[in-house]
Amino acid sequence: MADVFGYEGFQYEYVPGWPTIPDGYTLVECPGVAVDSQDNVYLLTRGDHPLMQFDKDGNFIKSFGEGYFSNRTHGLYIAHDDTLLVADDGIHTVQQFNAAGEQLFELGNRNNPSPKWGGEPFNRPTSAAIRPSNGDWYVSDGYGNARIHVYSSAGDYKFSWGSPGIDAGEFMRPHNVAIDSEDRVYVVDREAHRIQVFDAEGRFITMWNNIHRPDAMVLWQDHIYVGELNGIGGFDSPNMGHRVEVFDLTGKLVSRFGAAVEGEGPGEFVAPHGIAVDSEGSLYVAEVSYTIMGRQLDPPREMRSISKYKRRW
Repeated sequence: MADVFGYEGFQYEYVPGWPTIPDGYTLVECPGVAVDSQDNVYLLTRGDHPLMQFDKDGNFIKSFGEGYFSNRTHGLYIAHDDTLLVADDGIHTVQQFNAAGEQLFELGNRNNPSPKWGGEPFNRPTSAAIRPSNGDWYVSDGYGNARIHVYSSAGDYKFSWGSPGIDAGEFMRPHNVAIDSEDRVYVVDREAHRIQVFDAEGRFITMWNNIHRPDAMVLWQDHIYVGELNGIGGFDSPNMGHRVEVFDLTGKLVSRFGAAVEGEGPGEFVAPHGIAVDSEGSLYVAEVSYTIMGRQLDPPREMRSISKYKRRW
């Protein structure tokens, strides 16, 4: 019998060997994952083929995006029209691609960051999301800034909010964004171990605390799925991160799984960094496992950086 992970109502079985990577391709690692309306799965990688598309069974369809990114691809989001937003903190841009793999739009001054902590877009942006009600883009500018920037669907700058700090409405590292059907904006504030919730204009509503270094987030139906990174002290600290959690929209924890220490086996993670859910409720967890652990091994090696968990209904 397959191992079952998670809590009653949100339980999952590990799918071994997912996906099938083509010969000669390498992921290096996967900072992001997204699922489109046809249950095709997109992997954001740090290899030579930055975006790869698979079907839900793990069969390779195509790759695209070659030449558009640095080796610091960071965040992946899929919109209602199956277009993809990709944040690249190495070249300080957020790019949009259609399902055919064509670039549609680019925000940011490529290779020219704004002054660090100055509040202007962008200095190492981490992710982006689209507001369903009007198409506005919300960008988390998180490594060299502590801001959320808002743009119209046409790419016109509208406003920003946030500053460095630990108080409500301030950020230590805004890492991911999600927006629900009521226009509430959820922001993962990784190093503050919390998710903050705002209205669409950036007014603070509430926060969910005690989530260890939340590093991945996706909204699916009426739940938020979160991946926690490893412990700040490195990969020798047990029970600190490297797990997946599911919350309802009030912040109540409804499921969690992940081993006490990092690993590549079923139910184990090294460094969750992206998360997605398909129409069947299956989970896809993307990891920056090479950055966090693989490059420190002797000899260094590429580790598992994408896994699928089938939901048990």
